Amino acid sequence: MFISPMLLHKSDHPFDDDSYITELKLDGFRTIWTKFHNKVRIYTRHNNEITSMFPELKDLPIPDGTVLDGEIIVTDERGKPDFEAVMERFKSKRSPHSISFSVFDVLYFNHEKVTGLPLVDRKDILQDVIADDTPMFNKVQWVKGHGIQYFELIKQHDLEGIVLKKADSKYRIDKRSQDWLKVINYKYENVYITGLRKGDFGLRLSFEDGQYAGLMEFMAPQARKELYARYKTFVVDENHSFISLDPQLKAKVKYRNLTKNGLLRIPSFMEWVR
Repeated sequence: MFISPMLLHKSDHPFDDDSYITELKLDGFRTIWTKFHNKVRIYTRHNNEITSMFPELKDLPIPDGTVLDGEIIVTDERGKPDFEAVMERFKSKRSPHSISFSVFDVLYFNHEKVTGLPLVDRKDILQDVIADDTPMFNKVQWVKGHGIQYFELIKQHDLEGIVLKKADSKYRIDKRSQDWLKVINYKYENVYITGLRKGDFGLRLSFEDGQYAGLMEFMAPQARKELYARYKTFVVDENHSFISLDPQLKAKVKYRNLTKNGLLRIPSFMEWVR
């Protein structure tokens, strides 16, 4: 039985509020784990069943009538979530990467729907569901309040971000709620726009030293309008896929992290650099 998960709103800054709990935001992919009639089914947040791809999660010691919400991650040699590695494992169960299913919520327990209970009460139930944490199957740890301090800590360790959740929040199925907030540890870079993709919008980027920086697909309408008004002055070539530009248009972008190939992960436009 698939249940569409509750989603997060963005917050630009962390804050301290004891009516919230603070968790580490894990850099993997959202996973709904279900067990009914002693049949385990595992889904992505978009209702794609992936049970056969993760056979190690089919025999977990969990009672029938349970639905769990969490994140499948792969950690690197330093214990940090590695998004590229988890996507490799997602694409092939022959991948050598060992996964971790880190659970942060329970939606059903012993065939009873518990989404209407306060979050902290669901956390108590989760303690019973997962009595003993293992590297493969564990609970996401949390603290009361301390959002600012926690965020500074994850910045020091170059982790993805934090999640702030109202301690008394109900689980709102298939809703994006201000009760759950994510604060991303974004990085920032000045880059040149060196190409405009034809068809679906996309901008080819280069670092200030001229090295390829990746493709940017996120740009606000007003900034995109200004781009279209200016780019023709800088056209140097084109093919069936891209219009190549002289590196004169400079922008500040934010991004999650650098990939193993040194590219910007999910860059998005912030402002023009004049």
